[in-house]
Amino acid sequence: PICDTETQLAAIINDAVSRRGNVIIPTFAVERAQELLYHLSRLLRAGRIPQIPVFLDSPMAVDVTGIYLKYSTYCDEALLEMLRNHQPPFKFPTLSMVRTAEESKRINNVPPPAVIMASSGMCNAGRIKHHLRNNLDKPEATVLIVGHQGEGTLGRQILDGAKRVRIFGQELAVRAKLTQIYGFSGHADHDGLMRWITHFKRQPRRVFLTHGEIGRA
Repeated sequence: PICDTETQLAAIINDAVSRRGNVIIPTFAVERAQELLYHLSRLLRAGRIPQIPVFLDSPMAVDVTGIYLKYSTYCDEALLEMLRNHQPPFKFPTLSMVRTAEESKRINNVPPPAVIMASSGMCNAGRIKHHLRNNLDKPEATVLIVGHQGEGTLGRQILDGAKRVRIFGQELAVRAKLTQIYGFSGHADHDGLMRWITHFKRQPRRVFLTHGEIGRA
C-alpha cells in the first residue's frame, strides 16, 4: 500500500538526515525513478521529510521523466490529481535533474544530507558506481535498495552483506547503513501471478517459469 511504502521511505530518509548522511538509491531509469520521485514529492509537500536536495543523476531517467510530463494524461488518477492541484510530482524545489558528467561530479560538493538516485539499478555500471565509491565507506550514509539485484552484480554483493567490494579497481569497506524497501517492485507477486493465470478463458496446459535463480525458489 502507498502509505506503507511512503512510511518506510520517510523513516529511512529521516534516519539518514539525523545522522547527517546521504541516501544513495540505485535506480532503474524507466518507471522506478519516476515512482520514487512521485513518493518523494508527496513526502516533501506533506512535511514528512525535510527539504533536502534530491538528485536524479541519469540522463536516461531524466528523458523518461520528460515523457511522463509530456503524456501525463495517460498516467493514473493519483498522479493526475496532483497535477490538478498544481503539485507536479516530477517538479519540486529541491529536485535537480542531472544530465552532464560535470553536473554529476558537482554533487560531491553538496554537503549531506541529500538523496542521490542514479542508474544502473543493479550497480554494475553507470553513475551509481561513482556515488557508491564516494559514500559506501561512510557510516553516516545509507544505501537504499528498491529493486531486484541479480546474482553476480555489485548490488547483490552489497545486499548480501559484503564487508568489502571493488569499484573501479579500488577495494572499499562497506560501512554505510544498508536498507531495502520491497514495495517499489514492478513485478507481480505470487498472488498477482495467480490472478493473472486463472483469468484465461482457455487455461494453459503448461506454465514455464524462466525468471529466477537456482536455490531461491
